[in-house]
This record gives sequence, structure tokens and C-alpha cells, in this order.
Amino acid sequence: MKKNYIAKRYKKGDLVYAKVRPSVILVVRLYVRKVYYCMIQNNTCANEMVYLDSELRPYLGNLSTVKQGR
Repeated sequence: MKKNYIAKRYKKGDLVYAKVRPSVILVVRLYVRKVYYCMIQNNTCANEMVYLDSELRPYLGNLSTVKQGR
């Protein structure tokens, strides 16, 4: 019997954000049973947050900011 293997999209330590709160940067801490356990970046006092894969997006930094050098 063949099991359907779904590769996890994000690895431990990857920066992501939730669709519902895109202004908060999260760090993936753990991936277990199709659930990502994340912490808020630079905030060790905050509670751990739990998200499904479909609720997260990769954090790409400030790619939308274009420097205009003349």
C-alpha cells in the first residue's frame, strides 16, 4: 500500500507570515502532522502559534522596495 507523501514547504528556521496577519513575521519552529508551529520573530515571550500550510506564505523581505540610484 502506497502512502501519499506531501513534502513540507517550509523548514525549521524559515521566515513566513500568516495570511490573516501579514505584518507579523513568523519563524517556523516545528512541523508535525501537517501543522506548522511558529514563533513571532524577535519575541521569545510570545505564545507559539499553530498554522496549516495553506495559511502561511513565505516572507521575502523588502523585495517590494526598489532603490532608485541616479
